[in-house]
Amino acid sequence: MGRIRVLIVEDSLTVRKRLREAIEEDSAFEVVGEAADGLAAVEKCRTLRPDVVSLDMELPGINGVDVARRVMADCATPILVVSASVNRGEALNTFDALQAGAVEVYDKSQMGSNPGWSADLRALLRQVSRIPVISRAWYGEGGMLKRAAAARDAASGTARVEPARSADAALDTPLRLVAIGASTGGPAAVARILGALPPTFPVPILLVLHVAPLFGGMLVEWLGQQTPLKVTMATEGMAIPTPGAPATVFVAPPERHMIVEAGRLQLTADPEVHCCRPSIDVLFSSIARECGSNVLGCVLTGMGCDGAAGLLAMRRSGARTLVQDEASSVVFGMPREAIALGAAEFVLSPEEIAHALCQYAVARTRRSQSS
Repeated sequence: MGRIRVLIVEDSLTVRKRLREAIEEDSAFEVVGEAADGLAAVEKCRTLRPDVVSLDMELPGINGVDVARRVMADCATPILVVSASVNRGEALNTFDALQAGAVEVYDKSQMGSNPGWSADLRALLRQVSRIPVISRAWYGEGGMLKRAAAARDAASGTARVEPARSADAALDTPLRLVAIGASTGGPAAVARILGALPPTFPVPILLVLHVAPLFGGMLVEWLGQQTPLKVTMATEGMAIPTPGAPATVFVAPPERHMIVEAGRLQLTADPEVHCCRPSIDVLFSSIARECGSNVLGCVLTGMGCDGAAGLLAMRRSGARTLVQDEASSVVFGMPREAIALGAAEFVLSPEEIAHALCQYAVARTRRSQSS
């Protein structure tokens, strides 16, 4: 197998040198080029055809978000964002880059505080380089927002879902909550779903998303910009609201498992599950124990198997269960594991998931209110 060919995009000469040295410590890697500004980055990606791009966010000319958009439109290449979580603007841009097609994030501040940072960086570059990516056309300024608005309008109509149970049975019990879990590629997938929900969506949503701990706070702020719903970080003992518009999205905080217990959210520092904390399985399993059939669980794009066993427990307890389809997933690992276990009731795109949430959540609530 040939060496992993890396293009480094970074405006600081000092940081570029450190990145090159760290990457080339391992003979399995080859730095094929460097770019100090955004336009040069796009051109070198097009001509050099690297296996993976290490991408800074703050660049002269066009910033890292625009680089990600152009690369994914013109010469789709796996991108690892190398970003500083301590810079609010850069952290928010990081999530925009993930939405544009970048695969994963490495926190640049680790270069000064973590003795093992170079090995961590290489491990992520190796992981990202193996992920097949597809070209994404960018529809100009506001394009994604316009598509989200169109999907949100459509979400009020009939979802493209064929229920395993009859429609009348699906309306018998009001939906208490929705639980969503995602990992690699998750920010963009979650944004597509939440952005397509109407502002009157009535059911609370619990979200576990695997991101670098230092980006957790910015994730909540960024998601709040993608959806008409309120997005907040979960806190210990927080009561889960009863269904009713407008709903809130509760995000599991970094380094804490989130569980449902006696109608409240509890946070624990218990050991990692599947190398993850928060873990999707931990949340889903608690929901299966506590809530039974009046919930909906969803596993989105991600590497590994977190969420599969928990989703199966939810399905066995009578919940509706959805997973993201392969065509729209950055990594199909977690959805594939859920399907293999028999945990998935439906396999859908993010837009179809939004349709389904409206069909089963909004319709159930209307039935409950009218009875």
